[in-house]
Amino acid sequence: MRSVSRNRELEARLERAEQQLRLFQRVSRLMTRDIDLDDVLHEIVDLVQEFLQCDSCLVYLVEDGELVLTASNEPTRKNIGKVRLRLDEGLTGWVARERRLLAISREAYNDPRFKYFKDLPQDTFEAFLSVPIISQGKVVGVINVQHRQAYTHSGSDMEMLGTLGEQIGCLLVLSAQKSAAPSSLG
Repeated sequence: MRSVSRNRELEARLERAEQQLRLFQRVSRLMTRDIDLDDVLHEIVDLVQEFLQCDSCLVYLVEDGELVLTASNEPTRKNIGKVRLRLDEGLTGWVARERRLLAISREAYNDPRFKYFKDLPQDTFEAFLSVPIISQGKVVGVINVQHRQAYTHSGSDMEMLGTLGEQIGCLLVLSAQKSAAPSSLG
């Protein structure tokens, strides 16, 4: 009986690892396509939401010393570019400033670092997972995942989101190089 349970657990962990690998492969393929950065970020948001079965995924990028909402799932997309916060504001600012992952399983809105934004329905959600987006040793953004209900993220989920933050950091470098490069005449 015990070995059957152990085998099921190992099979579930293997399936989750395979799903994670497929997610990273899909993100890597997005990085190689010749599509707009905003479109790639929105596709990544959708992939994360599907993989983590979360209620919200938001990507903030640093712009002129502020974190600016750059990509999100519906219905928050109407707030892209409008939601801005300083690096010393909110949970997202804390993650950027401290360069550390932050996971809160319940009542994230009660954390003393929390900053309320009336335009973000996610500000009433219970669970919060956030990682910095790092590029060339600097924080260039933050990716947030939220659940309406209390939720404990696994170490694997945290590791996955951290790796995804690194991939997005690489994507930003590639995007900057592409926009700086002279166009080829073939």
